[in-house]
Amino acid sequence: MGRGNGRLEKCFEALRAQGRAGFVAFITAGDPDHETGLSLLRGLTAAGADIIELGMPFTDPMADGPAIQAASLRALSNGASMVKTLDLVRQFRCDDGTTPLVLMGYFNPIYTYGVDKFVDDAHTAGVDGLIVVDLPPEEDEELAGPARAHGLNVIRLATPTTDDGRLGTVLNGASGFIYYVSIAGITGSATVDAGAVGKAVARIRKQTALPIAVGFGIKTPQHAAEIAKVADAAVVGSAIVSKIEQNLDKNGQPGARLVEDVIEFVTALAAGVRRGRQDAAE
Repeated sequence: MGRGNGRLEKCFEALRAQGRAGFVAFITAGDPDHETGLSLLRGLTAAGADIIELGMPFTDPMADGPAIQAASLRALSNGASMVKTLDLVRQFRCDDGTTPLVLMGYFNPIYTYGVDKFVDDAHTAGVDGLIVVDLPPEEDEELAGPARAHGLNVIRLATPTTDDGRLGTVLNGASGFIYYVSIAGITGSATVDAGAVGKAVARIRKQTALPIAVGFGIKTPQHAAEIAKVADAAVVGSAIVSKIEQNLDKNGQPGARLVEDVIEFVTALAAGVRRGRQDAAE
C-alpha cells in the first residue's frame, strides 16, 4: 500500500527541486496546554517548517533530555493523552492538508492505546509517519506491520554507533526518511559537529536512497545552516521546546508572548536552513 497520500515524498521532491534542505520542527503535543499547543502547531508551517514532528507525551521519555522531559510532564499535567494528541492532528489537518506530520515518541502509550486502533486512528487523523525511539528494528514488527498496512511511514533511527552491518538492518523496511541522531546520548545534551555529521550522512547515503534528516544538538540558526549543507533536512526539538519553557510564568502558565516568541525563533531557524546551501555555494 502507498504511504498515505505521499506527503513526505512530495515534500522531499519539492525540496530537491528547490535545491535546499528541509526544516523539521518538533514540539510536544499539548505543551504547555492543548489550546496553546494547537496555536503553536498551526504556526509552525507559516514560520517555515517543512515537516512537523509532534511528540507523544510519555511519563518516562528516557532518550530525551531535560527540556523535552519537562515538556512531556507539562503536557500530561494539563490533561494530554493519546486521544488528545490525535485530536490535535485532526484539528491541524482542518487547515493544512499538505505539510507532513510525523508522530515521535515511545511504544508504551501506543501499546496501551492498542496498536491496531492507534495506526487506524493515526492514519485517519492525518499522520504521515511514526518514529518510535525505543523500538529497535528487530523488535518493531508488532507496530511496523500494521503501520505499513495503513500507509504510515516507518521512520528509523541511525546513530554514530550504527556500523555498516547494523545499518542494513535499520534500513530494511524503513520509509519516509532516515533520522540520523547526530550525538550519542540524550536530546539537547551537546552541540552538533557538522563535519562529523557530513561524513556519517555520506556513509548512510551509500546504502539508501531515502532522505536523511539530522537531529539532536541543533540549537541555533547557524547550527541549522551548517547541517543543511550536508543533510536532506535539519531537525530542531529541544531548542524550540526550551523557548516554550522560557515563556512560562512562575506558575507554569503561558506568557502573553509565548506563541509569538516561539514562532519568531522557528522563523529564524527556518531561515538558517534555507541559507545553508546558499552559503556553501558562495
